[in-house]
Amino acid sequence: MMTDPIADMLTRIRNAQAARLTATTLPFSKVKKSIADILSKEGYIGAVEVKEGSLKELVVNLKYINKQPAIKSIERKSKPGHRMYRKSNELPYILNNYGIAIVSTPQGMMTNKEAREKGLGGEVICSLY
Repeated sequence: MMTDPIADMLTRIRNAQAARLTATTLPFSKVKKSIADILSKEGYIGAVEVKEGSLKELVVNLKYINKQPAIKSIERKSKPGHRMYRKSNELPYILNNYGIAIVSTPQGMMTNKEAREKGLGGEVICSLY
């Protein structure tokens, strides 16, 4: 049984980029879909598709810039055994604000920058640049 599906998702993306794949497939969940949508909107990955079948799957198209992965580093912050909650003024700045952190707020998933603008705190899911 998998205890941390989000960490699994991030690892699959990391491994697929290391293997220079064009896309990777993950088991579907609404949380993973919202994380993937943020990554796509911020330009770190390509399109995100939901593939219907006997089991719903999430197909994440990876993005490369000059043959280098668009994501240099992707790291899980809040873990099941150690949750990381931050107030809006305590949200992390990733790589001098060049990178992003994905935060789960009462108004849904968003980047640390959006959450700071709206004055929302929440659980810091992951950080990347």
